[in-house]
Amino acid sequence: MDHEKTSEWMASSIGVNPVIVRNITGMLRRAGLVRTHRGVAGANASRKMSEISLLDVFKAVEADSEIFSIHPRPSATCPVGSRIKGTLEHAFGNVQVAMEDRLSTITMDDVLRDLRSTMALEA
Repeated sequence: MDHEKTSEWMASSIGVNPVIVRNITGMLRRAGLVRTHRGVAGANASRKMSEISLLDVFKAVEADSEIFSIHPRPSATCPVGSRIKGTLEHAFGNVQVAMEDRLSTITMDDVLRDLRSTMALEA
């Protein structure tokens, strides 16, 4: 077995527990971004890297794809607490849209190209 395809190898490279790698791989599989096979180590992209955006990946691994969360029950009697949710929702919503717009323009192919370029510079 090629050790570079196991979740244990990836986890040691990333510095996390192999369960985390397997969980994220499962999320990517359920989102249709990767294919896995029982009893076979590793995963393969289900589409061309140029067809998978960072937004696709973000949405696959974030259960609630909101980058900001707001306390659900601020004090209704506080002048700030009673108004802050609406104010922050507007601001955070604008940031969320901008982030998603930008992530949708960056593909995994772009990420790999940049990574290879950086690695070539270090060689």
